Formats: sequence, structure tokens, C-alpha cells
Amino acid sequence: MSVLGMLAWCAAAVSLWLGARRHDGAIARGYRWLAGAAALYCLGLIITQLAGGALNPAPGLSFTDLPPLLALAAAATGIAVLTTAGREGDTSVHRLASTRSGHRPEGSAGPDGSEAAAGAGVLPGLADGYVMAVALLVIGWVTLFSAEFHRSAERPGTFLLALVHPLADLAVLGALLPMVTTAWRRVTLPYLSLLVIAVGDALGVGQRVSGGHLGVAALLMPVAAALLLGLAPWKVTEGGWTRRTASSAAATVIAALAASLATLVVIANGLAEAPASGVALVVAGGAGVLVLAARVFMLVRENGLVLGIWRESSRSLRDLASQTSDVVLVCDLEGTIRYASRAVQDYGYAPGALVGRRLLDFVHPEDRDTVVAAARLALGGYHYAGSAESPKGRGAEPAEGSGRFPARVRGADGTWHHVESTLLRYQAPGEPSQMLVTARDVSDQVALRQQVTHLTFHDGLTGLPNRAYVEERTKEVLAAAGPGARRTGVIFCDLDRFTAVNDSVGHGAGDLVLAQAARRLRAVVPVHDTVARWGSDEFAVLIEEAGNAQEVTEIAERMVGIVTAEPFQVAGQQIALTASVGVALAEADPGTGEHHRSGDNPPALILRNADVAMSRAKEAGGDRVEVYAAHMHEDVVRRLEIASDLQRALSSGEFTLHYQPIVNLETSRVTGAEALVRWWREDKESGEGRWAGPREFLGAAEESGLIVPLGEWVLREACAQGAAWRRSSADVGISVNVSARQLTAPAFTAGVAAVLADTGLPPAALTIELNERMLVGDDELIIDRLAELHRLGVRMAIDDFGTGYASLAHLRRLPLDIIKIAPSFVAGLGHDDTLTLLTRTVVQLGRALGLRVVAEGIEQPRQLLVLREMGCDEGQGFLIARPMAAAGVEALIAAPDGGAAGEPEEPSVSECETTRVSG
Repeated sequence: MSVLGMLAWCAAAVSLWLGARRHDGAIARGYRWLAGAAALYCLGLIITQLAGGALNPAPGLSFTDLPPLLALAAAATGIAVLTTAGREGDTSVHRLASTRSGHRPEGSAGPDGSEAAAGAGVLPGLADGYVMAVALLVIGWVTLFSAEFHRSAERPGTFLLALVHPLADLAVLGALLPMVTTAWRRVTLPYLSLLVIAVGDALGVGQRVSGGHLGVAALLMPVAAALLLGLAPWKVTEGGWTRRTASSAAATVIAALAASLATLVVIANGLAEAPASGVALVVAGGAGVLVLAARVFMLVRENGLVLGIWRESSRSLRDLASQTSDVVLVCDLEGTIRYASRAVQDYGYAPGALVGRRLLDFVHPEDRDTVVAAARLALGGYHYAGSAESPKGRGAEPAEGSGRFPARVRGADGTWHHVESTLLRYQAPGEPSQMLVTARDVSDQVALRQQVTHLTFHDGLTGLPNRAYVEERTKEVLAAAGPGARRTGVIFCDLDRFTAVNDSVGHGAGDLVLAQAARRLRAVVPVHDTVARWGSDEFAVLIEEAGNAQEVTEIAERMVGIVTAEPFQVAGQQIALTASVGVALAEADPGTGEHHRSGDNPPALILRNADVAMSRAKEAGGDRVEVYAAHMHEDVVRRLEIASDLQRALSSGEFTLHYQPIVNLETSRVTGAEALVRWWREDKESGEGRWAGPREFLGAAEESGLIVPLGEWVLREACAQGAAWRRSSADVGISVNVSARQLTAPAFTAGVAAVLADTGLPPAALTIELNERMLVGDDELIIDRLAELHRLGVRMAIDDFGTGYASLAHLRRLPLDIIKIAPSFVAGLGHDDTLTLLTRTVVQLGRALGLRVVAEGIEQPRQLLVLREMGCDEGQGFLIARPMAAAGVEALIAAPDGGAAGEPEEPSVSECETTRVSG
């Protein structure tokens, strides 16, 4: 029979060693430990057989006891390794578990996870094991060992040495009980093998005491144990590797059952052998133990119900995770993913492919600190007590919370998705603490917010930054400017006469011009500086790091040059434009050249200054660069005050008309009069009034747009006066100056026709005067308006001819009737040969084109003589007559000498100024 035992243990060792090759990691190590245990059991039988087959009757232990004890230790180690294989993250466990749909592998635990859980379960497990071992010992003592002890008449110490093998077996069985119940299918056969060995050792106690041979039952037990152990690596199903139970409950139930059984054995023995006086005590004590065991069963049952609810909740969470569109992840406290819901397929991943990988590997590097901070918040502060990062110092207990955070996560195709995530502490029944992470894809919302932000700070037509961006960026640049910083400058650029482009070719074509202008400006400005569309046809440039003012001015000059370099191609037409550019620099300390404090350079100030400089460039005729100076702002404030006063003056009738007669130079007869507006302006402080000079309010009227209603009033008053003169049999005409803003205003021609009809003035008696500068460009709208007025019968005159550089070819396209020679030409007659030659040329040109020629600014008799000699048709000036009220003109018309005045005293320059409503 011993030979059969040796063969059985040898076969078990080979089976276990071969079975270990089916696995890897901790499981393989566990089966190798069991194979070693089987080999040691075989070695013990061989040594016992060599010793004669009888157990040593001498007191104490012998060499034959060593292999079985070592085999017991090896078997206990192997079983322990198998039960903890899942918690060590064995790869075979992961591989098997990943094939299960929706089943999460056993996870590794972090600092606050399985170690804490294991620590909390050590004492109950040891208690359960101790109770079971003691109960088995009691059962063995009552049924076997007590009779042998009395029969052997050995001393207690000697008999205790004879019990070393069964006692060691019971101690190991008790110690392994809590571990076995955590993965009972995995270690059922090895544990049963140890239990069979314990029974065999218990049956051999009598033979060990007496020194005889083992009985048949004692010899069969090792064979049965070897067979059970040898089958262990071959009979375990895959499901057995990952199924877990509540270890404390199962171990407690087994311990309670063993204690109950021991109690029943004690009671039965007491009833059979105890004296009558002690029966009651035995029954009472035994009943108490049984009641206590029953109470334990009830507690275990209640605990089982709670665990069932907990498990159901966990299953519900999994079901919910599988149905929701949000990603749900379960990670251990080290950040390793242990479960991933099916929603990860939206990111291109298979759920099982994420298990075992680190969560932070999928988070954008810039967002990882945010995720770690959220995890610390959700887990109650992931710090050691008393660490520098702990908010409350040593021993602090931070509260748990919900870590909400935005982050970017990488999809399987490498793209980054914006997600809104929540991280919570999560613990499944019987498992260590973990992290529950949910993530909702908000990429579309983020893209929409980014688009809204882009539209908020960018112009939709040109793609350039807009006014809001420039203002914000200017604020940032000025705030960041410190000692030694380079100069900051702002450039404003306005496209001259762009309104006429919209009116002539339409707003769609005008938008194309703006887009082309934006590209040109962007091309000449350094790439690190900001080019923006300020609004309408205005652009702004922020120069952040200019070495000096000259650099900013050079950029502004390039901007003017690129606009005028070549015409803009739109709708098959070529549109030539110029630009008015203003430059302003951040205020600097005159001594050091460094920026003042940002409070001295508010963004609105430097932007306003650039705008003021641009307006000055536009007033000067455009196509130029102006650098801001302090007096420019004062002029702007003054013009604003004038514009405000103009509005009041229009409504209160503070304007009046004076007329400067125009005479035929040959006959001195008055042929017409030019209407000149005057403004009696009261001083707000003194209350005294004075006549405001023309240069004080015409520019402000043009900028504010009040030139249009003012011009309408002048036109109506002048036509009414001209009609009155004609009704008194005076054959005179009336001349009115018109600005470009008036001429291009909607329904201007219809307004002129209405005034003529209302006043009764013949159209041929009205002359519209236009400054030559208005006719320099090839403006189709102005040409069309002139043609409409000419068809109406109104005569057209070009004022200040010779100062605007209008080409002769262009003049031939215009429906003109009169040329008015500029006063600057007339002033040189008689003493400046060049001006005299130019004036003569203009007179000859007018005759050649069939136009009447009128000389302006005649103030000296010699000028009048030269003009008569040249054959100039008409003239006006202080020598002939000063501007006067309508009654004075009537007196000149009625004078018998035709109204020509005698030679006046030499007037001052200010007296020679005439006030016209003109642009």
C-alpha cells in the first residue's frame, strides 16, 4: 500500500508540474509549489519505507517527520499563491477575463485600495480560521484522540508530540480558510487534498503513539489526497479563475458550522459519559454555543442580503454604463483601467482593448495635471498625512468629493476629443476602492464656442481680427510694456472715397475691394504685428515692438503705397483708390524714451490718437500719412463743438446768405452772383456774437454730414433770391457751391429740380459750382450726377481750375459750361510771367472747348486790365464788389454804370476770404 502511495504522489508531482505549463505568472508558480509539496510527500513515504515501514515509537520527532511538514508548508504556499494570483494582476487572468463580455478582471489595488481592504479582513479571517481549527481539534479529540490518550497512558507532552502532524494540518487548514473562500473553485481540490491528509494523520495518531504500522484507512488517505492534488490544474474551468465570493461570509459560515458540529459532538459525548450533575452544564453550554452559531448564521444571512443589494446595484451600474452614450471607466487607484463601457467605440477603441492601460496615457499632456487634481479631490486628497501638499497638516482627513473637469482625450485615430468628465470614488462588493470616471464628448460644443469666439474677434468679410480684438490686444500689449520695452504704435488706414465705390459698382463689389485691400495691407505689415478691420473701409494696425517712431511711419508709408500701387480689379472694372493713414505712438518719457505706466496709456487713447491723425490726413486731401500731434485732438474737440453748434444754428436760423456779384469784364454789367453762407455765432461764455469765418465751420459741417441740410438750405434760399431778381426784370443768374457729399447724396438731382419748381427759377439761371479736386478721379457716380443736372438744364462750373490737376481728356467727358480761374493764378497777373502764361492758357483752353471763363479774386486794377486783354469773359473779386446782402446786389444791378465798383483800398488776406458751401 505504501508503494501505491509513493506512485500516487510521484504522479501528482508530475501532473502538477506539467499543468503549471498551461499557465503563467502567479498561477504557474502556485502549481509549481504544489508539485514540490507532492514530491516532498513522496520523499517522506520513501524514507518511512526505508526505515522499516513502522512509525517511530520514541518520544519526540525524527527525520521521517521532516518531509511531510515541509510538504505541508509548500502546499500552503502554493494554495496562498493561487488565491492571490488575481490580485497580483496575472496576465492569464486578464486574458481569460477579457473574453467575457461585460466582466471586469480583478484589479490591482493602490495605496488606499486592497491593502486597506486586506488589512480590514485579516483579523476576521484569522478568527474564522482559528474557530474552525479549534472545532476540528475538539471533534478529533472527542472522537479519536481522547481514547488513544487514555489507552496509551503517555504523558501529555509526549502525546502532544504525537499530535504534531494533525495539529499542523488543522492550523494550516484554519489559516487558509479565509483565502480559500475568495477563490474557492480555484483551490477546492488542493484544499480538499490537505483535508484528506489531515484525516489520514489523525487516523495514524494511535499507531504513532504505539509505534505500529498504519491501518488500511490511514494508508489510503495519502493516495486519495495525491489524486485530488494531481487533478487540480486540469479540472478548473475558466469561469473559476475569475469568480469571487465574499470571503468573510463564507469563512464565517464554515467556521460556525464546524463550531456547531463540535458542540453537538461535545454534547453527545457529555450525555454519554458525564455524570448526572454535569449533564445540565454540558447541555446549557452547548445550547449557548448553538444559539450563538444560529445568531452568526442570521448575521451572515443579513450581510448576504446587503451584499446582494450591493451586487445588484453594481450590476445596474454596469447595465446603465452599457446603455448610456457617455463613456464609463472603472480604474484602480493607480489609474489603470479595469473596465470600459461600450461607448469607447465612439472613440475608435474596443472596450477590452483599454483594460490594463493607464488612464493618463489617453489624456492630453497639457490636461494631465487637471485630471490628477480632480482625482485628488474625488478621492479626498491623494496625500500622505502631514505632507506639504496636505491642506490641513498632519492627520488631516480631507473630505471626499466629485472631481469635475474638462480635458482632451486621444481617439484611436490620433485625434483629440474634448470631454467633460466626472471622477468619483467607487467600490464594488468585496473589492478594493476604485475610481469611477465618466466622460461626455463635447467636441461639437467646444468647436461651436471656438467658432463663436472667432467670429466675435474676427471680421467675417476679410478674415482679419476686428475692432474688439484690437482693443483687447492693445490693452494687453500696453499692460505688458515695462522698462526697456520697445515702442508700441497704432496705424489707422481709411480708403479715400470708398463710399463712391459702393454707390457706383454696388456693395458686393465694394466688399471684394475691401477683401483685396486687406490682403495687400497684411502683405506689407510684419507678420508679428496685428492687421485688423476697424469698420467700414477703415483698417487698424497694432505695431507691438517698434524700435522707434520711424519704423512705424515707414510701415504706414508702405500701406499708402500698396493701396495706390495698382487699381483694384472688381467685376471687370479697375478701381483706383488712395488711402489716408494716421499714426499714433504710445506716450514715452522724453528723458528715457521708455513707456509711461500703462495707466498713462489707456488703449482708447492711442487708438483715438491714430483715428484723429487719420482724419487729419483725410482732411488734407488723402493719399498721405499724418503722425498724431497734441493739437490735432484739440482741433477735433473744437470741430465737435462747432458741429453741435451747427445743428442748433440750422434749427434756429442763425445762417444768412451774402452774394458776391459776377460781372461781364467787357461791359461791367452784373450777370450773376455767387451765394456765400454766413453764420452769426454767439460766444457761450460772453454771450457776444460775431461772424464766424468759413474755415471755422465748413470742415466740421462736412465731417458731421450737416453740409447736406445746410447745402439744401443755401440752394433753396439762393434760388428764391435769384427768382426774385429775375421777376424784377434783372437778367442775372445765381451760382451755388456744392460739395461731393451733397452731390453723391441720394435724390440730389430730384431735390434740385424740386427747388427750381418751387422757386420758379429757370434751370439755365442756376450754376452749380464744383471744386476741381472732386473731378480728379474717374468717379462714375459724380459724372452721372453732373449729366443728370445738365439734362435738367442747370449749368455746371468747375471752381478753382488749375489747382486740382484734372486731366484735359477727363474734362472732355464732363458736361461743363464754365471754367473759373483760381485766385492764386489771378494774383500773379502783371508781375509773375509764369502765372500770367498759365492764366492765358486757361482762357484759351476755355474758348477752345466752348466754355465761358470766369476769373476769381480780382483785387488789383492791373489784374483786371490783363484779363480784359486776354479776353476773359467774366470776373469777380474785391476790386469789382465785396460779398454783400441781396439789397446791395440789387443796387449794383440798377446802377447806371452797370455796377462796377471803383478801385478799393488794398484789402487784408482775411478780408479776401470768401465763404462757400463746398467740399
